[in-house]
Amino acid sequence: MCSLQLQSHAFFNLSEILSKRPSDSAPPRVIYKLKARALSSSLQEFPPNALRRKTNPQWRGGFSLGVDLGLSRTGLALSKGFSVRPLTVLKLRGQKLELQLLDMAEREEADEFIIGLPKSWDGKETPQSNKVRSIAGRLAVRAAERGWRVYLQDEHGTSSEAGYRMINLGLNQSTRQKSSDAYAAVILLERYFAKSGEDSEIVLPKQIDLQEKLRRGAPLALDIHFSPEEFVD
Repeated sequence: MCSLQLQSHAFFNLSEILSKRPSDSAPPRVIYKLKARALSSSLQEFPPNALRRKTNPQWRGGFSLGVDLGLSRTGLALSKGFSVRPLTVLKLRGQKLELQLLDMAEREEADEFIIGLPKSWDGKETPQSNKVRSIAGRLAVRAAERGWRVYLQDEHGTSSEAGYRMINLGLNQSTRQKSSDAYAAVILLERYFAKSGEDSEIVLPKQIDLQEKLRRGAPLALDIHFSPEEFVD
């Protein structure tokens, strides 16, 4: 199993920090600065491909696999360079799904997973979010063994956007039903790259040796700065 808890001396527990709300004893600006510091630290330590591309436009490194997790279907999309395309829809669950995701990443030469995190319209996490975090946590352990990273990205609205996209492309109803999850993963990746990965959240395995393996595979720390106002609820 994998825990999202980070090393206390080098990292921050993002899920814990981002769930906090201003209280009488903690001024709002203090909370926002803490959020910004946690996100900035994680992105510096383990920069996602989208952020690497932003800081170095000439960078042509690893590929990204977008993952739209569902109750019975999982849509996949692939980003190679500046091209994002739907890949496939898997009808697997549990360990079989996780192994297939790893196989797909190896086959497509992807070195990071961008997994959609369900959120409500107001940005709050839902009961489904916990299930996705659990799957992402298990996958992060297996991925880190290969030197690959796992990130979470807000997926709110991607399904509806995917529906509009497929209609505009002229896809018939049968094709839309079969491919909707894969196109949702496309929207997820596009959103991730549009924001340069700055809204993504790294999922780290609990094992220190795996964290070190990911750190060794990361480029030099990036100089990233966030304004606390960007994190106002």
